[in-house]
Order: sequence, then C-alpha cells, then structure tokens
Amino acid sequence: MKLDLAIIGGTGLYDFPGLEKVEKRVVETPYGLASDAVTLGELGGKRVAFLARHASGHSIPPHRINYRANVWALHSLGAPRALGINAVGGIRADLGPRVLAVPDQIIDYTHGRITSFCDAEGAKVEHVDFTEPYSASLRADVLAAAKRAGIAVVDGGCYGATQGPRLETCAEIARMRRDGCDLVGMTGMPEAALARELKMDYACVALVANWAAGCPLGDAAPEISLPEIFAHLQAATANIPPLLSALLA
Repeated sequence: MKLDLAIIGGTGLYDFPGLEKVEKRVVETPYGLASDAVTLGELGGKRVAFLARHASGHSIPPHRINYRANVWALHSLGAPRALGINAVGGIRADLGPRVLAVPDQIIDYTHGRITSFCDAEGAKVEHVDFTEPYSASLRADVLAAAKRAGIAVVDGGCYGATQGPRLETCAEIARMRRDGCDLVGMTGMPEAALARELKMDYACVALVANWAAGCPLGDAAPEISLPEIFAHLQAATANIPPLLSALLA
C-alpha cells in the first residue's frame, strides 16, 4: 500500500499511538541515517510514516538534526506529503501557550545548517520557488480536518526559525516581531525547503509551548519555566491524533 502521509514529530511527540500493522524501518540515505527508525503503519485504513525529529529519546538538538536524511528517508518511502509538528514560542497576542497554529510563512534565522540537497558533491543546482513555503493544498486540508474534528487552530502566521538549542533573548524576539514573526521555533528550517526541493507537499502544525521572551506585550513577561513548557506541550499534543485521524478520513 502506498504512503498517504508522513508525520515528523517534534518535541513531546516521539511516537504515534493508534497505528495498526506497525513496522519499524531504518532507512539508509545518501546523507546518512535519519534521526530514528521510521515507523510505518495504518491509521483509518491509510498508510502513514512517522519519524521523531529529535529521536525517540530527544537526544538530537535542533542544530544537529540531519534534516536532509530525514526528508530524503520519507520521500524514498514514497510519501507524497509531509506534515511537520513543531513546538514553538508565541509572539503574537493570540498565540499563547497550548494554541495550535498552521503558519503560512517562514523567516530563517538559522546558520551553519546544511540547507539544500544541492550541497552534495556533484549535485545539480536547483533554484526552487519558495515564495509560499508551505503547500496551500495541504494547509487547507489540515485546516478543514481541524474543523471537522472540532479542534481550534489559528490559520496563518509567520514562523521565525532560530538556531537553538538555547531560547531567545528579549531583544531577539523584539527584532523578530519587527520583522513580522508571529511564532518562534528551532526546527522549521531547512526542513520545509528540503521538502520543496523534493517536490513534497509540506505543512506545519505549530504547538505553542510558551510565550517567547518578553511576550505578551503590555504584560509582565512571565518567566519561562521548562516544567510549564512540557505541561503546555502535553496538552497541545493531545490534539494531534484526532487531527490526523480527521486529515486521513
């Protein structure tokens, strides 16, 4: 059975409960090994692949993820579209903890990462159109699925991708706000661009784990607490299985 969807799990999402006919597959790629074995299974009669971006034990920090191997592995298994699940901080006033958002733009602040399959020796140089970094059709499908499942999501927003693994300073978030960012995360790039190079439909569901530094504006900025971050992530992540079930229905 052909794959219908690949899911790339972020912080707090290291496996995917509810899959049937499960098998694990280690995929060798021209770029090395993916973060973890790919889990293949069925959900609602549809064939899906799941990959934990940080590995099952969250052992790989954002700047050391082998994004090329991850995306290539899912593409080589026949996934025509991939949905990234990303933990983020909220910058905009309506994007507080536990909110789910489906962003439509990206600004890349990362550095030192291998950002293209063109970086391989002898590879053909491809200049892909990245005007709209997320697939409009997959975004629309995700939004429609959320509505069917009764899950509140914010449509749109600009994801600012930072290097990590440290969190950002107040001044950095202030700059990002001026740049037009609504969310801040560490794993949105180069994943989205690599999917585009392989002509895979790609979209992101961003789970807001905390307010970004100095946010929300006009209030006393709350201290960023790791226990609170993980509590918010656990609550937000609970919406992912029903959302994906609706997406695949």
